[in-house]
Amino acid sequence: MVLSSTERNGDARERLLARLLDAFEEGLPSPEVSLREIAARAETSHALLRYHFGSLPGVLAAMLEAQRSRDNEALLETARQGTFDDLVVAIWRAYTRPEQLSRVRGFFHVVGLAAYSPEDFREFIDSLDDLAKMLASLAEREGLGTEEASTLATVTIAAMRGLLLQEVLTPAAHSEDAVALILRMSKGRSVPTDTRGALSG
Repeated sequence: MVLSSTERNGDARERLLARLLDAFEEGLPSPEVSLREIAARAETSHALLRYHFGSLPGVLAAMLEAQRSRDNEALLETARQGTFDDLVVAIWRAYTRPEQLSRVRGFFHVVGLAAYSPEDFREFIDSLDDLAKMLASLAEREGLGTEEASTLATVTIAAMRGLLLQEVLTPAAHSEDAVALILRMSKGRSVPTDTRGALSG
C-alpha cells in the first residue's frame, strides 16, 4: 500500500512528537526557551519542529495533548473500577505530583494563548473535555440524569483547574481541603472517609 503525502507527514509528526516526549519525560519545555533549544534536547532540527508544529506554543500544545492522552489511559482504569469521588481524587493526585509542575504551568500558558486565538489551538481545546466526559459517565452510573451528570462533571473539572492554578501561584494554599469540599458540595453529602484519607495521606 502506498501512503499519501498527508499520511507520511502525519507519521513523521508522530515520530517527532514521540522524540519530544522522550526527551522531556513527564515535563514540558519552558515557554521561555527557543525552538532551537528544544530541538537540541530532542536531537532534531528546529526547522522540523516549525514545519510540523508551527511555533513554540504549537509544540507545547501538541506535547500536552499527547501527555494528557497517555495519563487518561490510567485514569480511565480508575473510572472503570471506582466511583466519581475516586476519579476526582485520582485526577488531583495525577496533576499535583512535583514532577508535573512544568506541565501544569505549560497548560495554563497554552490555555491563555488559546483564549486569544482559539482557532490556532482547536485540537488542544477540543481535547479539554476528556476528563469531564469520564466524570459524567461515572455520575450517570451513580444515578444522575445525563444533563445533570454533564453539568456536575464540567463544574467539578473547572473547580479543580482553578485549584491547580492556585497551587501554581500560591503553593502554600490548602487546595486538598478545597478538593474535599468540592466533593462534598457536588454530591450534597459528606465526603467518604476513604476519600478524605486519600486526599490527606
